[in-house]
Formats: sequence, C-alpha cells, structure tokens
Amino acid sequence: MPPTLASLVHHSALKLTVRAGEDRLDVPVRWAHVSELADPVPYMEGGELLLITALKLDAEDPEAMRRYVRRLAGAGVVGLGFAVGVNYEEIPKALVDACAEEGLPLLEVPRRTPFLAISKAVSAAIAADQYRAVTAGFAAQRELTKQALNTGPEGVLGALAAQVDGWAALYDASGAVVAAAPEWAGRRAARLTAEVERLRERPAPASSVVGGPDHEDRVELHSLGTGRRPRAALAVGTAAALGTAERYAVHSAIALLTLTTERSRSLHAAEQRVGAAVLRMLLAGEPDHARAVAGDLYGGLLDAPFRMIVAESESGSGAAGEALGELAESMESAAARAGEAVLVVPEGERLVVLAADEGAAVSACSAYAAALEAGRTASAGRTASEQGRADEGELVVGLSAPAGPIAASAAYKQAEQALSVARRRGRVFVEHEQLAAGSVLPLLADDAVKAFADGLLRALHEHDATGRGDLVASLRAWLSRHGQWDAAAADLGVHRHTLRYRMRRVEEILGRSLDDPDVRMELWLALKATSAE
Repeated sequence: MPPTLASLVHHSALKLTVRAGEDRLDVPVRWAHVSELADPVPYMEGGELLLITALKLDAEDPEAMRRYVRRLAGAGVVGLGFAVGVNYEEIPKALVDACAEEGLPLLEVPRRTPFLAISKAVSAAIAADQYRAVTAGFAAQRELTKQALNTGPEGVLGALAAQVDGWAALYDASGAVVAAAPEWAGRRAARLTAEVERLRERPAPASSVVGGPDHEDRVELHSLGTGRRPRAALAVGTAAALGTAERYAVHSAIALLTLTTERSRSLHAAEQRVGAAVLRMLLAGEPDHARAVAGDLYGGLLDAPFRMIVAESESGSGAAGEALGELAESMESAAARAGEAVLVVPEGERLVVLAADEGAAVSACSAYAAALEAGRTASAGRTASEQGRADEGELVVGLSAPAGPIAASAAYKQAEQALSVARRRGRVFVEHEQLAAGSVLPLLADDAVKAFADGLLRALHEHDATGRGDLVASLRAWLSRHGQWDAAAADLGVHRHTLRYRMRRVEEILGRSLDDPDVRMELWLALKATSAE
C-alpha cells in the first residue's frame, strides 16, 4: 500500500496532530512538497501533502484562507502540513476553519519535526511500496511460469485471475473464448467478442480498455502473437485499475501466452506438413499408408465420412492470402471447440481441407462463405472501382459429397467441379450435391457453349430471316414433343405435312440427320443456350 495521511499521523517519530479533515486521512500521498508561495497550485500535480510555515500568507485572514484552501483542494492537494513555532506559535483559526469547511486534512507539525523528516518518511514508504510491488510481481511471474509449464494456458489464466483478484479469459484467432478463469467468467468474456474482433483489426501488439466506473468491471484486452495479425487475445477483468504488482502479473501472462501461441504455431506448421503427406497418400489411392502416417493426429478423421473442401481466391493479391488464412482459422477454431480433427493443407493460392461430414468445420466454412456472399450482395450498388476493391481477395469454395478414404480422389474431383461451377455462376460456395440435385441448364451460360450454339443454329436463323419459313421455332416444338408430329404441329398451328417438310429442310441446311439422338441432343441444348440470352 502507498503511504497515506493516516500512516504519517501514526508514524511515531513525526509527532503529527490532526487539526481538520479527520475523515479523509485514508487518502494516498504521492509526495510531500514544501512551498511558501502564496499560490503554489501551478506547481502541483495532485496527490501531494503540502508543507508550509505561512511565511508569505496572511493566515489570520478568513477570506484569504478560504481562497487559498479552495485552490489547493481544487488542484488535488490531499493534505496541508503547518509547522508551528516558526511564524505562528499555533495554527491560526482562520486556516483551521477554512480547511474544515473545505474538508482538506490539516496536520500540525511540531517545531522539533523538520519538513525533511516528513519528506523522507513519504519517500521511504513509497520506495517500500514499490519494492513490495516488484517483489510480488516477480513472485507472480514465477507462479505463472510454473503454471504454464505444468498446466498450460488454463493454469496461467487461473493464476492470473488470483493475482489480480478478478478474472481472465483467452480468445482464439476467431475471437471465440478458449478458456476462462474462474469458470463463471466464460459468460462475461463471451460478451466481449465484438471488442476482441475490433482489436484483431489493429496491428499487434495492441490493447484496449473496456468498461469503467459505470460498468460491472474494468476489462483490459491485449493481443497475443508476434506476427502482424494477432493469433489470440487476453482479457483481464478487475474491479479497479491495475496496480504495479498486478501490472507485472499481466505482462508476465502476456509473455507466457505469446510463447505458448508461437509454440502452437510451430506445432501447427508441423501438423500441416503431416497433413499434406496424408492428403497426397489419400489422393494416390493409398488409404492404409495414409492411416499409418496420420496416427492419432488425423486418424479419427479417416474413420468416418468426411468432406473435401477446395477454396481458391479470385485474385492473386496479398488480400487473397489473408482471406484463405481467415477461412482456415475459422474452420480450425470451430473444429477445436467441437473436439474434432480437421486436416488443412495450404497450397499457394489454394486451400484443401478434409473435415468431418456434418461437423463444426464444414458448418464454419458454410457460414464464412454465406457472410462473404452477403457482403457481395450488399456491395452490388457500388461503383466499379469500389466493387473491384470489395471483391479483391474474395474466395470461391467447392464442397464434395460425403466420402471415405478409398474415395478421397473422387471427393477431391467433386470439390474441384463444385469450385469451377461456383466461379462460373459468380457464387462464393457450391456443394457438389447441389449440382446433382439441380439442372444442367445453368451450365449453358458458359461463353464457349453459347458460341457453339450460335454457330450450330446460325444457318437456320439466316434462313428464317429471309421470310421463307420458321425453322427454328418448328425445330424447338418438334424436339420438345420428342418427335411427335401431330402434337408438335398442333403447337405450331400448322399441318403435320408442313412440319415434316420443315424438318427435312432443317436436315438439308445443317447437313445432319434428325434420326441421330446425338444430333437431337446437341440441337436441343443449343436452343436452350440461345434462349437463355
């Protein structure tokens, strides 16, 4: 504890007597300062015990003393020490009354007690308090280090919460609460997700303070990690601002959790290398070897149906790598919270993921893609340059159908096919199962298909343009009726012999037989492709 007026009054060597402000002696004293100026306020910082002999004061003038004391109290002076037996044999009543009226503690200093003795007592008490704080900080550091070695981040949080007499929580890269101490603090920490996300947008290291006197607690947020983007965040909640010892404990926890985070990053990189080897073996049709290499790390993932996810960026900019990294972090964080294994393999501007079917990682991928899709829709009204900046680094994601280790290669192809369709349709996320459940017609929007259709039907359109018949419409009606003459002729409102004549003309102009099912298929798709324009 720092020195207070009460501790100075109880100091046996100083012999101080309280003459006013007895109920405010518990105020901390930051320093003891001697000044005989009529207005020492410009030289005060607040928290001082001011020592005077009233050498230049008319201490017997009530109005002058009221102005003097009011100025001192307004400047944050915590007490006034008056030396008797120097200029005045006793403290003038005007000064006593002014201090009592303002509530400013007034201490009588006997002649045999030099001001220097009071200054030394305050200085010694401050030094002792700082020494206790540093000693307590080092003890906290030792305890936090022991917990980090024995129990990991959870132990660090528990020790930190005890040191600051509050609570502590650790957030992962996605802003989700990983651990909290005490246990009840998890709910309170979860309410700070938005503040943690804002902190992650700032270059590390970064910190912020949430709450204050009007809130249930004061919370400090600190980013963790040595890279440009924070890998995690620490929240520390207390009833009041941190003292010196508590500050030492928080800084020690930041350092230890950062080391843990960086060590986890190295382990994560090693896991990714193992994951890449497992993936190569699966795609090469060697599931048994893949299981042997995966071991306990990914083995559980290969014992149940999984999904293959392939994600690519639509641009090769630096934002592309960030978008892929955010997608990977969201899936890994979701899998970790659910206790699932997930295999993530970065391949340049591409990300390949093996995740449990109907698991948290697949759900996180879908949610992330949905958020991107919503952002793209919201930016539809922007200018071209703004739209270009908004789309920079956006992803396209393809998801395979559920598969097992034997069918990993087929699942990879399915994910790539879904990715290709997503890119052509201008979508962020497409599941392979959607392709089978949907229609092939949207695929005809491809420019190459349209060019083929235009070329195939051009001669018929040129014929119709001369006014010598309606071969294109007749061909569409005949194909839609599966070659049934009467039904197709009725749709066109012509005689069936007329329709037969028109179909012979189609064959003559195209040089192809309508009896060939491949020809009929190509013509039908060409008609669909051109009608979709």
